[in-house]
Amino acid sequence: MEQKLTIFNTLHREKEIFQPLHPSLVGMYVCGPTVYGDPHLGHARPAITFDLLFRYLQFIGYKVRYVRNITDVGHLEHDADEGEDKIAKKARLEQLEPMEIAQYYTNRYHKAMEALNVLPPSIEPHASGHIPEQIELVEKILEHGYAYESEGSVYFDVEKYNGKHHYGVLSHRNIDELLETTRDLDGQQEKRRSVDFALWKKASPEHIMRWRSPWSNGFPGWHLECSAMSTKYLGAEFDIHGGGMDLLFPHHECEIAQNTAANGKPAVRYWMHNNMITVNGQKMGKSLGNFINLEEFFTGDHPLLTQAYSPMTIRFFILQSHYRSTVDFSNEALQASEKGLKRLLEAASLIDKLPTASASISDITSLRQKCFDALNDDLNSPVLIAHLFEAARIVNSVSGGKETLTETDKAELKSIFDDFFFNILGIKDESASDDANYAAFAKAVDMLLDMRLEAKRNKDWATSDKIRNELTALGFEIKDTKEGFEWRI
Repeated sequence: MEQKLTIFNTLHREKEIFQPLHPSLVGMYVCGPTVYGDPHLGHARPAITFDLLFRYLQFIGYKVRYVRNITDVGHLEHDADEGEDKIAKKARLEQLEPMEIAQYYTNRYHKAMEALNVLPPSIEPHASGHIPEQIELVEKILEHGYAYESEGSVYFDVEKYNGKHHYGVLSHRNIDELLETTRDLDGQQEKRRSVDFALWKKASPEHIMRWRSPWSNGFPGWHLECSAMSTKYLGAEFDIHGGGMDLLFPHHECEIAQNTAANGKPAVRYWMHNNMITVNGQKMGKSLGNFINLEEFFTGDHPLLTQAYSPMTIRFFILQSHYRSTVDFSNEALQASEKGLKRLLEAASLIDKLPTASASISDITSLRQKCFDALNDDLNSPVLIAHLFEAARIVNSVSGGKETLTETDKAELKSIFDDFFFNILGIKDESASDDANYAAFAKAVDMLLDMRLEAKRNKDWATSDKIRNELTALGFEIKDTKEGFEWRI
């Protein structure tokens, strides 16, 4: 752990040297997906950002307990106080159990994360599996006088909390302005102030997802789950909490208030937020027709896409921007990333074939520390990638006979790619896996055609014809030869 990581702490708006509570163990919590739709770019950005942090912290010697939640209770995107439960609505329309909907989209999210080479977290708690912990947290906040019950629901008293603490410490908002500007919303007359947020909501008769509580049959407020699950698995105080910039207010601000009201102090020491994603300069949204899910990127099946983009192209493109900057997706930008990724992969594959000499003309002695310096500077992945392109330039120059490398420097160059490109940035060579998949596919086809030959030798014409006809229907062209057979698609 010789490397000193500085991270951008949203709470203080400055870079600080990262110091974990426990010398070798880092507790990290990241807001995971709300599972009522296909995974999209908004899921990919935080997943890849905090996967980079997870990988790097482990690489420099920390043990990391990484907790990423699954929101399957069906809360709204921004406010649990109004509107309809999205998972319940989808379940009703499709005549499925809510948990069927949640599990279906959780599976799709996991599949997309695997394709993007995002490591699974240490713990992945579900909101629906932690209702008792959420009820207990509400009781604690009530006991300390920072919440009130109203018509079977429980609300957080923001004005009373702000009298002793600072509501708005993370987002730098002024509560007086919030109290003056927040409008009255339909169905919220039971609240003392519009700015108050729900800790527990009484369920209406048609609400499918509901649980028993001391106040009513209902469901927890959206902000409550993260406070309950993060402190359950990481303790009353932990190191890092991450998520998208859109969660900074009100979600993370409410988490701070809940934790402070319950335990007398905030739980999180460092807050990290990745910035937003735009498509061709516009905010991504279904109403604008620019909402593209990850599967559509992988297949190219969307009107705005001119081609398919591999998962590694998407990952590399996201890493080419600093996590605190906006990422704008366009075909031109993705195609440029595709070319850049190919260049680095080709350079990495050439290293083993490079000739060596008694002396190095190339200066790579400082390259490894430059890569560390980039990551230590608030996870500056674009600067790291620039250093890897310099490493690729050296590889190509040595390959072309313009520079020389000693055996030691060649090994160091390979180690830099292995450590920073493949391990920390999490890039994998998809062509290698494609070759392996095709080999397994071809072996299966050969096995079927061997079975057909055996059937022909046994004069089992029905089986022989069935195998041939079904393969032909799938697009295979089969030719019998003296040696056996040939096939192509």
